[in-house]
Amino acid sequence: MSGHEVDLDGGERAVFRPSGALRGSLTPPADKSISHRAAIIGAIADGPTRVTNFLDSDDTRSTLSAVAGLGAMVNPEPLNAMPEEFTIEGVGPSGPRSLGRIDVGNAGTLMRLLPGWLAGCDGGLWRMNGDASIRKRPVDRIAIPLREMGAEIEVTDGRFPPLRIDGRQLTGITYELPVASAQVKSFFLLAGLRAEGPTTVVEPVATRDHTEVMLAAAGADIAREPGRVTINPGAGLRLDEVEVPADISSAAFFLVAASIVPGSEVVIERCGVNPTRTGIIDILRRMGADIELEPQAGAEGEPIARITVRWAPLKGTRIEGAEIPLAIDELPVIALAACFAEGETVIADAEELKAKESDRIAVVVGALAGFGANIEARDDGMRIVGTGGLKGGQVDSHGDHRIAMLGAVAGIAGEEGVTVDGMDAAAVSYPTFQQDLARLIG
Repeated sequence: MSGHEVDLDGGERAVFRPSGALRGSLTPPADKSISHRAAIIGAIADGPTRVTNFLDSDDTRSTLSAVAGLGAMVNPEPLNAMPEEFTIEGVGPSGPRSLGRIDVGNAGTLMRLLPGWLAGCDGGLWRMNGDASIRKRPVDRIAIPLREMGAEIEVTDGRFPPLRIDGRQLTGITYELPVASAQVKSFFLLAGLRAEGPTTVVEPVATRDHTEVMLAAAGADIAREPGRVTINPGAGLRLDEVEVPADISSAAFFLVAASIVPGSEVVIERCGVNPTRTGIIDILRRMGADIELEPQAGAEGEPIARITVRWAPLKGTRIEGAEIPLAIDELPVIALAACFAEGETVIADAEELKAKESDRIAVVVGALAGFGANIEARDDGMRIVGTGGLKGGQVDSHGDHRIAMLGAVAGIAGEEGVTVDGMDAAAVSYPTFQQDLARLIG
């Protein structure tokens, strides 16, 4: 393979060497956020929901397994391969089956969203747990406000999974999010479906709105205005059909790779470009990236586009405030782009990075510093002085899929290559990442 080689050791270690230009087209895996929500809201709804292009990944399989255990019927069941299309028969007004234990695996979205639904299902009892990474991710931000609504929920050491949920009749409240989080907002909206009275969430800045879009499509009584969303109980949900677009968070690695490897031109097909998710495009364009969008016909409520990205020299920028929630999952690979830019880049107001699959401030700064970057950690983000490139080295993914893929892109774009330990973590969101990368540089 010209200029590039991937060596695998038991699926866990991969070596990425400097490559030539990336050229070609690809369709990244389906959107993980929308896939999770299609499974959960489809399970809550009354009647069948037809789902196409659902993401086949460890996390989304955990969500399908969980909703099936709660009484939703998935047909055909995803066994070895995910069907291109399947139907979820929701439990409707009867509510979920009381299930002893729910294993979320590494799915943080499932751990944060599902309790919102279950906590309001009077009479049920559930215990939720996950892998070692999940058990280090705090859930007090959902437990504390759920208790304000009347929920019975117990967590470990006051903050962490595993957790126990005793279903109760909830009361709607107005809650101001102390930190912008689409997952926390979403669990409130799911809790509000069965609460007495309206439930209102006030956001400090806008976050991704896939839950609102899908609930509205299903017939929920939901009202939106800038910085505030209110849901009223009582409306029966019927979702009918969901087409899941390609995930811009997965596409982000190729947006950056093509922007920093000279001579590259990559076309990304049928990618979701919901305005609450396109922060990475806005930021890269501000840094000087050459990115074009061509709208494509797609799912109702979720805009889809063909994205073309070509190499261009980048310059540093400042990323903060309202921009952070619109690019929270892409900040690690944006930090990589900043290493190849000229000048200073500052990422601020991004404390949320500490509560991801790893502490992404510490891990990203450690990884990029190890590759030769001029970078320093800050309490709420990081500062990078770009020098137009990186050397290389070795990085442990810490079981974090986005760190694994960041290491791969750094390896092909840098001077000396990168060895990634724990590359198999990429399967959480992008099982075919290495094959797609190799095809573009083959």
